[in-house]
Amino acid sequence: MHAPGEKLNGSEIFFECLRRENVAYIFGYPGGALLKVYETLYDIKDIKHILVRHEQGATHMAEGYARATGKPGVVLVTSGPGATNTVTGITNAYMDSSPMVIFTGQVPSSLIGNDAFQEADIVGITRPITKHNFLVKDVRELALTIRKAFYLATNGRPGPVLVDMPKDVLNAVCTFEWPETVEIRGFKPTVKCHQNQVEKAAHLIARSKKPLLYIGGGVISSDASEELKRLAIEQNIPVTMTLQGLGAFPGDHPLSMGMLGMHGTFWANQAVNNCDLLIAVGARFDDRVTGKTDTFATQAYKIHNDIDPTNVDKNVKVDLPVVGDAKHFLAAILKEMPEEKTDRSEWLADIRAWQKQCPLTYTNESDSLKTEYVIDEVCRQTGGDAVVTTDVGQHQMWTSQYYRFRKPRSIITSGGLGTMGYGLPAAIGAAFGVTDRPVVLFCGDGGFMMNVQELVTAVYYKIPVKIFLLNNSFLGMVRQWQELFHQEKYSFTDLGDSNPDFVKVAEAFGCRAMRAENPDEAKKAISEALAWNEGPVFVEFKVIKKDMVFPMVPAGASISDMLLDRLNPKTMV
Repeated sequence: MHAPGEKLNGSEIFFECLRRENVAYIFGYPGGALLKVYETLYDIKDIKHILVRHEQGATHMAEGYARATGKPGVVLVTSGPGATNTVTGITNAYMDSSPMVIFTGQVPSSLIGNDAFQEADIVGITRPITKHNFLVKDVRELALTIRKAFYLATNGRPGPVLVDMPKDVLNAVCTFEWPETVEIRGFKPTVKCHQNQVEKAAHLIARSKKPLLYIGGGVISSDASEELKRLAIEQNIPVTMTLQGLGAFPGDHPLSMGMLGMHGTFWANQAVNNCDLLIAVGARFDDRVTGKTDTFATQAYKIHNDIDPTNVDKNVKVDLPVVGDAKHFLAAILKEMPEEKTDRSEWLADIRAWQKQCPLTYTNESDSLKTEYVIDEVCRQTGGDAVVTTDVGQHQMWTSQYYRFRKPRSIITSGGLGTMGYGLPAAIGAAFGVTDRPVVLFCGDGGFMMNVQELVTAVYYKIPVKIFLLNNSFLGMVRQWQELFHQEKYSFTDLGDSNPDFVKVAEAFGCRAMRAENPDEAKKAISEALAWNEGPVFVEFKVIKKDMVFPMVPAGASISDMLLDRLNPKTMV
């Protein structure tokens, strides 16, 4: 480690700053604007660089690492196309509030704006999709800028921050100075909740006969799962979670209601419509949760806790906003709760009745294979303790329904942006961060092909990720909407004639690969895959082609208008 006061060039300052931010991994791809950085990296042993095969893969790996560990993911790419290839991954991290710092090389300062070779205005391009971004104009500003970038990415509502580094800045020399503290004008997130608001919330919770905790990813980001469990269990309050909030409360606990919203459980949505108090923590009332907003939780007094004040009243008008960190909010609520408990037995009996009325079920024939069975069997064999990444589509929603997440930081999926191709690189990144739990990827045949090149990364680094491809030979979710709402016109969603032999593809990349076509084969393949830790293992499950995800709320409908099955798609409850 270099001491302050030493003369260092920009690339040496870059790595010295990463050391001081305790960065263990960089996900990157070299290029002309970063030649000095990679020259310096050649002799560095304490920070591991992971060579990806596409810059989008680097961003998804960094986000998978961040989501699995809570630490910021770091990306390093060159200028021009290297930088622009990160845009989808940056947007994904921004939508899902994932801490990430992206370092991009840039053409020399004197050439910026001249359409130089491999020049792109990445600062301008990413301004709407980052918490903040920087163009470093002087090597003397580099250390402070990097310090600010990590501070912004990890404080308040987490998110991506980009630092653009011109080639001449990386080559220039200056005296290294490390800022131990950082102050950013205009950025002072409220962490501690206002005591009066906390007391009001506690009073309302204590009196409520039919309360419901509505939990989002903010509870996981703030490491508030223990406080959530205490509040729910001590006060006997049922818990429903968003897609990103799954695992914040144990999915196998009697008070867990699973996910709410478009593909949520029937009983969770019924509870939203019938509760008298809705306590939203670390969630943003996304349209996939609320459905038609003017019919959402109309009988409930609404408390909304969020660290980002711009989320409050953005989608749904609430009665009691409480701005602040979720962990502080829940801990403060626990201190204010009276010893006497409100009897909520009738409310819990109502919920149990809704569970019996419309349970999550599937049928599985001995000679065919359902995606639901595969996910359910993986959950059984892992005990709900795996780190699960998904791609986007039907399998993503079935995962939310049938994998009962017992721990936080266990589901890593693209929620806000819905990025196909996310799952494989995210799983690789997660596996670098988590080595004491299995890392499982559920993906469809459509999304898998979008970043299939990252199989090379998994094989080269011997990442023991379990890749479970659920092949229905369709873009399944798009096909489902075409059947239900677009006159069964299956336009460009049938992939059957264009799909490769996936087992051969995986083997060509160096993966151990298997195929399963019925429940017995699936059960055996899952067991073998979970036991294999010499590198990645790939299993193709040939699942039913035209299966559909239910329950389902049509776009723009109220969450009370759930489609419950395929045979009677106009069933409303």
